[in-house]
Amino acid sequence: MKSQLTRALQERILVLDGAMGTMLQAYNFSEEDFRGERFKDFQLSVKGNNDMLSLTQPAAIAEVHRKYFEAGADIVETNTFSSTTIAMADYEMEAYVYDLNYASAKIAKEVAQSFTEKEPHKPRFVAGSIGPTNKTASMSPDVNDPGFRAVSFEELRVAYKQQVEALLDGGVDMLLVETVFDTLNAKACLFAIEEVKEERNSGIPIMVSGTITDASGRTLSGQTAVAFLISISHIPLLSVGFNCALGASQLQPHLEAIANVTNYGISAHPNAGLPNAFGEYDETPEQMATQIKKYIDKNLVNIVGGCCGTTPAHIKAIAQLVENVTPRKCKL
Repeated sequence: MKSQLTRALQERILVLDGAMGTMLQAYNFSEEDFRGERFKDFQLSVKGNNDMLSLTQPAAIAEVHRKYFEAGADIVETNTFSSTTIAMADYEMEAYVYDLNYASAKIAKEVAQSFTEKEPHKPRFVAGSIGPTNKTASMSPDVNDPGFRAVSFEELRVAYKQQVEALLDGGVDMLLVETVFDTLNAKACLFAIEEVKEERNSGIPIMVSGTITDASGRTLSGQTAVAFLISISHIPLLSVGFNCALGASQLQPHLEAIANVTNYGISAHPNAGLPNAFGEYDETPEQMATQIKKYIDKNLVNIVGGCCGTTPAHIKAIAQLVENVTPRKCKL
């Protein structure tokens, strides 16, 4: 599968899917829907825990993946953005982390395989989504105690290792360490991935995607785009890039900054613009595609998709845009 993925990346710009959360909101699931049969008597409210829907509403998760593949995506992400013991502690669901990751990977892989069988000339892939957790190893959450840390490197390593093992067992084709706001968290994740790769003699490809959080052009832990790239370049990567926080046009200068100094593939999955006063995303597929066209014109990307607020309509517009475009040359 790695060689299939490598071949596909050399032939064309690959299209990543759009937002899972945006799609799931449309189902308007109730507390009971989130619980399903398995968690009917669970001790806490679980409404809003989208990752657990892979266990309780697997048909809906599969349908979202199908819609993105139908729209033209080459890669879908597993529904596992928060599936670590650290993030799941909010719901007291740490014990279910393996199941969450394994089930999510299996659902996505089955849908991907069904599309690949129908269109062998366009193989479909699954990226195991690994979010940043809700804690940061670099900074204190307490303004009065700057030396305090809510999580340690070792705690992150252990949590990420568990997630990675389950995603691999479920059959993902690559791992996507995404929405990195703290590079130390990402380093713990990459350390865990390298451990698992060595233990399993696995060559699983790795994508890393940071997030630039404000107009200063830095991550939350204070790095510029290029500093972020340098910090993770000790690991052999399939791609490096950025997602979330910004719309496509705001992301462009940061993509330019790293595209000029790396041989890795470059990925981008921006939001559908910046959120409005109600936290919603208004950018239409056409508006977003117009901005992403500049990525193509400047030969900036190898993988492109959407983050918050994006739908299959956005992905369809992007897929049409990159069709028959020669990809940026990268070292694979």
